[in-house]
Amino acid sequence: MPANLRYVPETMPERPIGAHVRVSGGLAKAGLAYAEAVGAEAIQVFAANPRGWAMPTGDPSEDHKLREHAERTGLAVFVHSPYLINLGSPDPLTRERSAASLAHSLRRGRVIGALGVVVHTGSAVTSGRDEGLRRVREILLPLLDGLGDDGPDLLVEPMAGQGQMLCARMSDFGPFLGAIDWHPRAGICLDTCHAFAAGHDLAAQDGVAAMLTELTQAIRAHPVRGGGSRLRLIHANDSKDGCGSHRDRHENIGHGRIGADAFGSLLHHPLTAAVPFIVETPGGRDEVAADVATLKRLRAERPSAAAPEARRG
Repeated sequence: MPANLRYVPETMPERPIGAHVRVSGGLAKAGLAYAEAVGAEAIQVFAANPRGWAMPTGDPSEDHKLREHAERTGLAVFVHSPYLINLGSPDPLTRERSAASLAHSLRRGRVIGALGVVVHTGSAVTSGRDEGLRRVREILLPLLDGLGDDGPDLLVEPMAGQGQMLCARMSDFGPFLGAIDWHPRAGICLDTCHAFAAGHDLAAQDGVAAMLTELTQAIRAHPVRGGGSRLRLIHANDSKDGCGSHRDRHENIGHGRIGADAFGSLLHHPLTAAVPFIVETPGGRDEVAADVATLKRLRAERPSAAAPEARRG
């Protein structure tokens, strides 16, 4: 059994489909109610304000309820760290705050029983990729080495390719993960909108397969101990803008420039077996529920039946 199957509890489908849930009103009380309303089989939450540096301690009662629910029902839980984090920044204060914020997300992830904590791979800003990766190494290696057996893994998420981003295309994972010595606790979170914006044409015939082949080639020489895959989570988002736009603007599934076909292909590709899918799409509860339902339908279809779904844009 592949090692990363531990990310999908036995009571859940092989590829759980869920959403980033709103937790205003309580991590468990509000978050689980939202998850139920949208039909989520997996959830992602913020453990702090995504656009600030504050590091709240959380409510122990809510933390316990969420962890207990996840353990009892098999709900897969992930934490997304704040957007301000940039581990490759040349600014010492930004790096200091980024390291502290990411450490906080990892601690909160351990408390609530999260399987992984997602962090954006960041930008060198003006200093060049080599310097940016050196700074990433200085921050991430101590954090990775300090993860306990009961804590979440760190899942690095490539960006849309704008500016001096340190990781955008699948081939960038070689230098990025190499900078942290291919640490066994470093996994990958793919965002379909980011990948499309970075130049992977997922809307093209065999575009999904081509992207995943490039990913496999980038990481195959450094497998995870035990035979598991480094691909641990997929952010399933359509794109408002075209391939190679370098613009990170999410759209609802099947209503953007990627189209539903690509998600059907992604849901049936061997590399995504045992990988949860999380939607981070626009709109309120009804729109998110519709996106979750669309992905569930595509998951249930035979691979050949997913192709007729019309692309938009």
